[in-house]
Amino acid sequence: MFAQESDGYGVHLRQYYQQKVHFGFTIAGNSADFRINPVPNSLMPDTIINPSKYHVKTIYSKPAKGFAIGLVTDFRLFEYVRFRLTPNISFGTRRIQYRMETIDRDSAKVFEKTVESVFLVFPVEIKIQSKRQGNFSAFVIGGGGSSLDLSARKKTGVTGSNQLDDNVKLLRDDFFYSAGIGTDFYLQYFKLGFELKLLIGTKNLLRKENSVFTNSIDKIRSRMVVFSATFEGS
Repeated sequence: MFAQESDGYGVHLRQYYQQKVHFGFTIAGNSADFRINPVPNSLMPDTIINPSKYHVKTIYSKPAKGFAIGLVTDFRLFEYVRFRLTPNISFGTRRIQYRMETIDRDSAKVFEKTVESVFLVFPVEIKIQSKRQGNFSAFVIGGGGSSLDLSARKKTGVTGSNQLDDNVKLLRDDFFYSAGIGTDFYLQYFKLGFELKLLIGTKNLLRKENSVFTNSIDKIRSRMVVFSATFEGS
């Protein structure tokens, strides 16, 4: 792509900054996890071996990889300031690991719960670009938006006497703020952009269901790192 012919002056898409609207699409990879606030001194009954009481020693969120595809609509506000809408569908998996010990620390157990999600993400952001240097420019981007987890209400566990079979379930709606950096490369027929961005959820997503795995958590919020490639026409 970088070997495409220029317009005779060595600069592609010379009037790109002056155009009012651009459209395109994006392909992204992501790494998602949770920010977890555990409940101090949570107790868990051992329903398999004996009635000993286990307390939750640590709760970790383990990031997992996913991907997303979406559309780009870019509006010019000022010469180096753009308003961007980038709705996308994102697929991701997050894992929560519980480490538990007895009071006298003579026994320990580790449980891992998987939370699979399909998101509809609606970012609304402002992009501030640097002055263009030939066929290259850099930018910062920030804003916020909302997301819908289409898998949030799916019943993936069995609530009953053996609560070890229960999974952690989340609320569907979330709001987030975002910030990132990136670079744009101006090719002969389109602009190629690379962007690294952090999305931080603001809502407590936990659905309390009187499970040993939800009762040991006070708050759970989403977090996602996204690396995307965008392709925008002239």
